Amino acid sequence: MTGRYKMKIVTDFAAAHVLRGYPGACSRLHGHNWKVEVEVVASKLDAIGMGMDFKDIKGATKTVIDTMDHRHLNELPPFTEVNPTAENIAAFIYTSLASKINDERVNVRAVTIWETERACVTYSEDE
Repeated sequence: MTGRYKMKIVTDFAAAHVLRGYPGACSRLHGHNWKVEVEVVASKLDAIGMGMDFKDIKGATKTVIDTMDHRHLNELPPFTEVNPTAENIAAFIYTSLASKINDERVNVRAVTIWETERACVTYSEDE
């Protein structure tokens, strides 16, 4: 069995959204302080013994979530077409980060979005 290294960072952003077609209060404009967990897997360490520098994971994540921070998500692509559910937000962040981070040694493994301190969803493509 080949070993792997898993690195995780946690950050957050604040944003509002409307769940189109939802049969309840969430169909009205409301907001969350979203907590974002990003897990990255490395198959090998780099020359100085790191899978991926936490600073680099945080930086890549910040560039993605800064586009959503303090915004109305329904007004931003892809959420003008795709409902901005926690599931779709997690998939969007995952895909955006994968295009920035993934290479032959390092890959985004999962993104978890916490809508509240008691409710979250994880998106991954490797299971």
